[in-house]
Amino acid sequence: MAAARGVKKLYGIGLHAICQNTTLKATTFLQQRAFHVNGALRQEPFDSSAEKPQFPGASAEFIDHLEFIEPNVISGIPVYRVMDRQGQIINPSEDPKLSKETVLNFYQKMTLLNTMDRILYESQRQGRISFYMTNYGEEGTHIGSAAALEPTDLVFGQYREAGVLMYRGFPLDLFMAQCYANADDLGKGRQMPVHYGCKDLNFVTISSPLATQIPQAAGAAYAVKRENANRVVICYFGEGAASEGDAHAGFNFSATLECPLIFFCRNNGYAISTPTNEQYRGDGIAARGPGYGLMSIRVDGNDVFAVYNATKEARRRAVAENQPFLIEAMTYRIGHHSTSDDSSAYRSVDEVNYWDKQDHPISRLRHYMTARDWWGEDEEKAWRKQSRKLVMEAFEKAERRLKPNPELLFTDVYDEMIPLIAKQRDAMWRHIQQYKEHYPLDLYEK
Repeated sequence: MAAARGVKKLYGIGLHAICQNTTLKATTFLQQRAFHVNGALRQEPFDSSAEKPQFPGASAEFIDHLEFIEPNVISGIPVYRVMDRQGQIINPSEDPKLSKETVLNFYQKMTLLNTMDRILYESQRQGRISFYMTNYGEEGTHIGSAAALEPTDLVFGQYREAGVLMYRGFPLDLFMAQCYANADDLGKGRQMPVHYGCKDLNFVTISSPLATQIPQAAGAAYAVKRENANRVVICYFGEGAASEGDAHAGFNFSATLECPLIFFCRNNGYAISTPTNEQYRGDGIAARGPGYGLMSIRVDGNDVFAVYNATKEARRRAVAENQPFLIEAMTYRIGHHSTSDDSSAYRSVDEVNYWDKQDHPISRLRHYMTARDWWGEDEEKAWRKQSRKLVMEAFEKAERRLKPNPELLFTDVYDEMIPLIAKQRDAMWRHIQQYKEHYPLDLYEK
């Protein structure tokens, strides 16, 4: 009974919040209510005399011979690309024709991310931070997709999308502050490294459990739809996360509720140490989309222009048509899964070298710029030196900064601290005083 009363109370609170939304005018409300019956409106009139299936759960025709559907019924979903490995445009009609300034910004963000990764990875190896995850080889998926979004679009990341946040303007100082958990960290030092978040940039804070962001993104997209706003939600995840039950829930909810949502899967070949041939037997992740009613495409994730084009078109249609899209970006994780992983135990050096030397998104974009005389050796040397200087300055600043006040461990959960939390806080301070030789409080803000 208590649980039932609790659910009833929560329902009442939610209903009250909706009713208090003064922006919901009567006409808008009626328009928004229509999406509950859109599916029914599209159904054909029922005709009992027609010799065809009338089952409500699928669209099909009768056949008179026994036949199972083979999993490899098609040769494979093709991979959309704009540039070849040498940076040459394959089909001029697919060239996004971005300005020189935009392309240079793409390249500088991709290489700046690469530089930050190297320095923070080495920082962890030296014991300066506790953990890190690099983005080597996947920079094109970050920058290409981020550039195709609007600043108001809501981003749900997994843990390897730092480039998306960087493209949106997240400063190096805050990347470093988060990894060092210092007093400048927006999360107040409560999260492990690489768990970024920024409300101002519409980037939802990363959480460690795999795939939890997928159904959350579906719910957020449903809310965006009800607002009738010109916004989309994008949800990033790896092909390993697509094996979680949360992926099924997110795909199905978003399709049946017709939400403006882009599912962006980074298929980088490995779920930590598990290769794709041990993860699934079907044709990747894009092949699952039609089964859920998702518009789907597979793109070359190492081609920043292909990623940009696919994401831009998916965003346009998701907003205009109120429907979800699935983009599977085929790429390769050149680095270890994290600083807790040694990928040499499950893949060869030759395999990694191929992707690093012959099919890297950064080198492909550089070929494109060089062919147009937009970039040369002098610019490369100057930018590499400048980007390293920028990262090192933020790095050194973060190391000097104090840690957050320990009191912040107990804030931001309740509006006013409840007795139980206050009791825990007091117990912490007694413990620190008793063993103060182990707690150098001079390193923490007062």
